[in-house]
Amino acid sequence: MLERVFNLKEQGSSVRTEVIAGITTFLTMAYIIFVNPEILSTTGMDRNAVFVATCLAAALGSTVMGLLAKWPIGMAPGMGLNAFFAFTVVATMGFTWQQALGAVFISGLIFLVLTLTGVRSWLIAGIPHSMRSAVAAGIGLFLAIIALKSSGIITGSQATLVTLGDLSQTGTLLAILGFFIIAALDTLKVRGAILIGILVITVLSMALGVSKFGGIVAMPPSLLPTFLQLDLVGALHAGIAHVILVFVLVEVFDATGTLIGVAKRAGLIEEGKPNRLGKALLADSSAILAGSLLGTSSTTAYIESVSGVQSGGRTGLTALTIAALFLLALFFSPLAGSVPVYATAPALLYVACLMMRELVEVEWADVTEAAPAALTALMMPFTYSIANGLAFGFVSYAVLKTLAGRPREVHPATWLVAALFILRFAFFPHG
Repeated sequence: MLERVFNLKEQGSSVRTEVIAGITTFLTMAYIIFVNPEILSTTGMDRNAVFVATCLAAALGSTVMGLLAKWPIGMAPGMGLNAFFAFTVVATMGFTWQQALGAVFISGLIFLVLTLTGVRSWLIAGIPHSMRSAVAAGIGLFLAIIALKSSGIITGSQATLVTLGDLSQTGTLLAILGFFIIAALDTLKVRGAILIGILVITVLSMALGVSKFGGIVAMPPSLLPTFLQLDLVGALHAGIAHVILVFVLVEVFDATGTLIGVAKRAGLIEEGKPNRLGKALLADSSAILAGSLLGTSSTTAYIESVSGVQSGGRTGLTALTIAALFLLALFFSPLAGSVPVYATAPALLYVACLMMRELVEVEWADVTEAAPAALTALMMPFTYSIANGLAFGFVSYAVLKTLAGRPREVHPATWLVAALFILRFAFFPHG
């Protein structure tokens, strides 16, 4: 049956290879089941319910990817957008988490329409390459400042805004150790390096009395505190319109870039030959809608899927294996609840370091490309908002190209996004 559904022999694979690939990818992305509840619970969302929503959204998204697109790509709530959801939309802008979930749902609907109508491809073609790289790096910097602050490595200062924290604190030292463990293991090509780092620091923090042991295995907790709790009417509030815009934009080129990147690595996209990219785009669009109904921020394709592809994964059976493992993870809620911020912060910081690599793709020799890219990356951490980074980047790109006498280099999609952000600042200058 599996051979018939996934054409394993035609793809040069086998059931054993696909299952091993699925396990490999799961180990590299399983850190999200600890990190996502940690981040979203800061909004007042029930941590246990977010844990369940995270596992279910990942399982559902990966299943749709496996059965519809038949690609070996894992899906889960995305890093960066969960931080934007919690620390910008709720903590800074003052919206409720229910309204934020409503915004995610609406962005998912828009995303689905853009995919079905082909507008998504037009948008992708219109986003400057340097800007796409800068957005990834900026989100990395945003995650970095969140990780450094939550672990106590940096702290607020009246004189200099930020300064070095107290490095003698046990939790802070554990976070630093966790970063080195993750980085070293990843350098040595150890599968699941981030997950191992989180678990090692969790055990150490319990042994040193920094956190309490809550158990390992139990029946899954209730999803009801977040299930169908989205506030669609509140999300239609005028002030949250640009939040929806940001969700859509990041979803568009982050998810699309990941899908194309992993698919090319797996040899699933070849020039002149039919491929299943359209169905893969449809799968990740529908996963966003499902995730918002369950109670989590935007679900997206994971670049960590490359690890499974390198292990031989070529079909949707890899994605189904990932889905099954996320369902199995539901029974480890006590362990997830025992993970302290000092264990998840180094994971965030390491992911941030990996995302910073995107800056090498920026065309630094051209100021009209480099300056907007730099502003995009810098404004995200310094204003604590992905939205502001995108706004400064797109507007400055259009303005600088025009002042340099090169307005024709600006794609209509970039003009459209820049105009929307200018309108946002005109009506909501303080966010």
